[in-house]
Amino acid sequence: MSGKGVRRIICLGALTFVPAFQAFGFDPLLAKRNIELVPSGRLLPQPNPCEFSNLGAPVTLTEAVERALCRSPKTRAAWARVKEQAAAVGEARSAFLPTLSGNWQGVRDESATTVSGMPQLGSKSNATVQSEAVTLNWVLFDFGSRTAALHNANALLAAARATQDATLQTEFDAVAKDYYAAQAAKGALDVAVDVERMTRESMIAAQARVDQGIAPITDALQAQTQHDEAVFDLAKAQGGVQTTIGALASDMGFDPSRQVTVPSVAQRQAPDIQFNESIERLITQVKASHPSVLAAEAQVDAARAKVEQARANGMPSVSLVGKYSRSNQPQSLGLGMSTFPATGHDSYIGVQVTIPLFEGFSAHYQVDQARAEQERQEDVLDDARRQVAVDVWNSYYSLLTATENVSNSEKTLRVSQRAFEAAQHRYNAGVGSVLELLNTQTALASARQRRVQALTDRDYLRLDFAAKLGRLDIGDVSDSYP
Repeated sequence: MSGKGVRRIICLGALTFVPAFQAFGFDPLLAKRNIELVPSGRLLPQPNPCEFSNLGAPVTLTEAVERALCRSPKTRAAWARVKEQAAAVGEARSAFLPTLSGNWQGVRDESATTVSGMPQLGSKSNATVQSEAVTLNWVLFDFGSRTAALHNANALLAAARATQDATLQTEFDAVAKDYYAAQAAKGALDVAVDVERMTRESMIAAQARVDQGIAPITDALQAQTQHDEAVFDLAKAQGGVQTTIGALASDMGFDPSRQVTVPSVAQRQAPDIQFNESIERLITQVKASHPSVLAAEAQVDAARAKVEQARANGMPSVSLVGKYSRSNQPQSLGLGMSTFPATGHDSYIGVQVTIPLFEGFSAHYQVDQARAEQERQEDVLDDARRQVAVDVWNSYYSLLTATENVSNSEKTLRVSQRAFEAAQHRYNAGVGSVLELLNTQTALASARQRRVQALTDRDYLRLDFAAKLGRLDIGDVSDSYP
């Protein structure tokens, strides 16, 4: 096989292997190590995360969270950002390696020279000219520019990872909120159905007493008014269920029209809540460990490295350079002489020193810009620490209140139930008033609604508090039922 054929095979082979390297995750500089294979990151540690079968009926909170973390555009974007920044780390590492480039050229050269009045001095040639060249460049010393660039890339990768963790915490919290909102809406619908039934029975009983002449017509009218209000609330509750279910379906990556069911609030066994650490200690910890704070700290670190890089960019650099080239350009002995086939080559190797002398003060302003960016990132870090502290403080006391209200709502419900039963018995016995019956009926409906809301608030705020601490994990979800 000719040399020309060998060179073409080598070139085609190189072009073939480039997409193959990309397809198989070629990572010679180990920049993509420890990058999660799915958008859910480390929150779903099971062997095959983001692989789902049919939708559960009812859907558990665990399933809803898993589907949401895998399919949310926000978690996928954060994951893509990590992969993007990991590639940037690989690019920064590659700056420490030499660059080697090859060039091959093949042309058909046709040239003719005509000298006026002296045709014997003219010349004409037709030749196929090939030339090859290989160029080497290796930066040996640059006063820390590449090191600073790598530090900057590593810091930005750390920021991207922390941002991904913060995004997962936020999305976890959001889907939990929508899940418990759907549960609360379903519980409210169940209460509305019971209230409509109670008011209808009271309306029938009041009308019977009016028909018997033992109660004024106003009793029946008041009872009918309360029943009409119950019918109105029932329709409203039905709409609320559809709205919250649609939001939950969208969180899981489905259209809002997808039929989704959630378990009843009354069926759920809520875990005990214990506070083993003081709020002051928790705030101190979260200001140092929350993912959003870690991301801001990494951004500050990257900005500092950018300042060092900007300074080093204005310094000299020392490189190893080399080149080898070969050509078969035909040569002529002189004017009017025929050209003859020839081959030639040229090569060199040495050291190159590049010294920036004057760049219009651009390097100075690049350093100023990098310093200003560092100041801005430090302010962002301070704001992140303040925000997580406020979030933990508010969530802590919201959870304390919700936990206390669970027991309060249970007591209120028991008392309201007994009051309604007594008023109903008195009214049916003819010794109670319709006003007493309707008031206790309204109080019982309100107590049931508060009970449902208290349970779902407590369950959601338990997870929300963990999210505000940056500690929310799939193991915090309890899907146990009696």
